[in-house]
Parts: sequence; structure tokens; C-alpha cells
Amino acid sequence: MSDPLLILAVGVFIVVGGIIGLKLHPFLALLLGAFIVALMTPASAIEQFALAKGTAPAAAQALAKKGIGERIATEFGATCGKIGILIAMAAIIGKCMLESGAAERIIRSMLKLTGIGKAPIAFLVSSFFIGIPVFFDTVLFLMMPLAKAMTLRIGKNYLLLVLCIMAGAAMANSLVPPAPGPLFLIGEMHIPIGLMMIAGTIVGLFTITAGYFFALWANRKWPIPLRDSLDAKLEDIKLIAAKEDIHLPGLGVSLLPVLIPLVFICADTVLSTLATPGDPLTQSAVWKVVKFFGDKNIAVVTGGIAALLILAAHKKSGKEGLTPFVQAALMSGGGIILITAAGGAFGGMLQQTGISTRIAEMTKDYQMALIPLAFLIAAVVRTAQGSATVALITASGILSGMASNANLEFHPVYLGLAIGCGSKLVPWMNDAGFWIICKLSNLTEQEALKTISPLLVVMGLTGLVIIMIGAQLFPLI
Repeated sequence: MSDPLLILAVGVFIVVGGIIGLKLHPFLALLLGAFIVALMTPASAIEQFALAKGTAPAAAQALAKKGIGERIATEFGATCGKIGILIAMAAIIGKCMLESGAAERIIRSMLKLTGIGKAPIAFLVSSFFIGIPVFFDTVLFLMMPLAKAMTLRIGKNYLLLVLCIMAGAAMANSLVPPAPGPLFLIGEMHIPIGLMMIAGTIVGLFTITAGYFFALWANRKWPIPLRDSLDAKLEDIKLIAAKEDIHLPGLGVSLLPVLIPLVFICADTVLSTLATPGDPLTQSAVWKVVKFFGDKNIAVVTGGIAALLILAAHKKSGKEGLTPFVQAALMSGGGIILITAAGGAFGGMLQQTGISTRIAEMTKDYQMALIPLAFLIAAVVRTAQGSATVALITASGILSGMASNANLEFHPVYLGLAIGCGSKLVPWMNDAGFWIICKLSNLTEQEALKTISPLLVVMGLTGLVIIMIGAQLFPLI
């Protein structure tokens, strides 16, 4: 049987070498990597992977018998299903907010509140707290148009703003429920949700502070300008930035495309947390409305409709109406969807090799402190297959028995936090989020690898240090 570690090494070589060395388009390099990994993976490994996930034996055998192309297409489609509508509608929201002047209005209001010098901190803290109830990629879609408008407003610090958005959203996504990964983790390791929310927020604030200082350094060392993109032409944004306040939408109206999805998603999360089986609340009209609009896809579509209405009210268009703006946004979003889905296919093929199980076997007898061990397992799984959520699930499954050990000298929440911080290391080409941030921000792959990847490494390691100090000072909380 082929060793999953060997297959991983080959896959990494093909993707990284293809993009950086051969200058292949990321879509082609990722699909090629997925094909080679799938070709090298034996059927027995695929079946074992499916069984480990709880798949019925018959379905596991059927998966192992599928052709390579079908397996790749299945993972490609699954990723598209998760992010396709989100990316398309978010591209429309971003385009409309820029063109209508809504993003410019928000930026001007933020500058009045914080001043130019503190604008990056405002982006950092906002993305962290928005990232608690909202999916990581949704935060990027909502915040990136504001970063572009802010850069043109102040004339500098584009990379700093991008890294601040990335830092806040990424740490909230892995540390604070009700984000999906932490929710699974607390259930698996029997950690009270309130304790995880408080502890995760505390650790998260320390980590994003370290991330902010790294972002300041990276912005000075590698200043990256705001570039033209299909959905945001610099000349168009400059014209909007030159408008007088009276010609811009009001602040309340400008915030609607962001607030509508945010409020509904948060309300859905809160109601789902409060409700118990048989609760009369679940039969109320409010519940049904919130559950309908709180679905992330419907919430973002609703925000997109609001953005289009604002654009229609504040942009004098010709005979074609809003069609050119929507078409430009979808051309940009379509490219992001294809690359992200190809990254999902590559990551899915890596998972089918059994790489997570192999890592678990390698680390089960490793004699070191449990907190660094939890961090290490999550970091290795994340780096190997790309998904922070899969890393959280895998590491918590491996360590759940240890978390319930009566002889554990510290509260299991520290293990959960260590897994969350470890799941940040190391993002690269097999991570869908890596491609989303690359394409939304117009950073090249090389720029992202030397800025975004080390940013998350710095924050993850900072979190580990804080967790170990906390476990020493307040072991049982």
C-alpha cells in the first residue's frame, strides 16, 4: 500500500511546483495534483477512510470503486455546493457597495470614529467579532470591499488591512463557538460552550494582537499596492472616493448589505443555541422566519438584493441597467469559485489517502505534554489536507479520550484551545480559504505564502504559549 505521507509529498510538489515553478494557473495545478493523488491512492485506503467517517460499509465499498474522475468531480462539486452561491453573491455585494458609494460612506464614517491611524485596528477587531457567528469566508467577502475603499481613501497600508481582516476572522473561526469547528470540538471533548466562548475570546484577543504586530512588520517589509481587478477598477473607486458626502448613500443604508446577512445569521445561531427539543419557540413565526433567512446562502442573497437596490438608487445607468455591474462581479466571482473548488478537490483526494489516520498512528505514543501534542496533531493535519475544520475534528477525535480522563491535571478546555490554535498552521495551496483571500485581495500566490501563511503561524504559536501559561496558572479554572 502506498504511504499517505509519500502521496502527500508528491501532491505538494506537483501543486507548489506547478504554480510557482511552471507558472501553471492554480486551477490546472490543483486539478493535476488531485488527479495524481487520486491515482496513487489504493482502493483499500479509500474504503478505510469512508468507514472511519461512519459511512455504511456498502457505501464505503461503492466509493472505493468509483473512478478517479468521478471522485475528483464529487469533491469539486461538494466544495462548489458549500461556497458557490456565497462567493457569487458576495462578489455582487462587493461590486455594488463600491460602485454605489456605500463602501466609501462606511469608510468615511469609520475614519471619523477611529482616525486614520487606528483604522487597521478597527478592521482587526471587527473581523474577529463578526467571525464568531459568521463563516470565515463570509467575513472576507463582507470586509474586503471596505479594505479596498479604505486603501484608496488613505493611500497606503493595503496589505496591513488585508492581514488584519484575515487575522481576526481566522482566529474566531477556530476558537469561539458557534463557529462550526469549535462547536464540534466542545461536543466531542465535553467542554461547556460558555467556558469555550469566554476562553476562546480571551486567547483569540491575544493571538490577533500578535498578528497585528506581524502585519505591521510585513506591511513595512513588503508593501503591496491595491491593484485593478474585474470587480473593482481603481479608476472607478477613485471617482467614488472623490464624491462629496451629499452624493453618497446614508450610513444606515450603506450598512444594509453587510448587516442584513450578519443579523439573520447571528439570530439563527442564538435561537438554535437557546432552543431545546419540543420548545414552543420552534413553532413560532419568528423562529421560522429567522431559520429561513438565517441560512448562510439565503442571508447573503438577501444582502445582495439590498446592495443591488442601493446601486440602482445611486447609480445612473444606461439602457442595460445593472447588468454590466453584475456581469463584472460574476466574472470575478466565477474565477474564485473554480479555483476554490479545485482546492477542495485536491484536499478531498488527500483526505481519502488516510493521511489523518496515519498521523494519528504516528503521534499516539509520542511522549510529550498533552497541550503541545494537541497543538501538533491539529497543525500537522491542517498542513496535510488544508481544512481547519477537518483538523479540529480529527484532533478532537484523537484526544477526546484524554480529555475525559479523571486524572487530567488541567481543564479539558485547554486541550480544545490548543487544537483550535494548531488548526491555523499552515495554510497553503490545498486550503480553500487561501485561494479565497488570494483572489479577493489580488495577492499573488508568492505574496500570500510569505504574508498570510506566516501570519497564521505567528498567531497559532502565540496562542499555544498563552494556553500553556493559563494551564499553569489556572489549571482547573
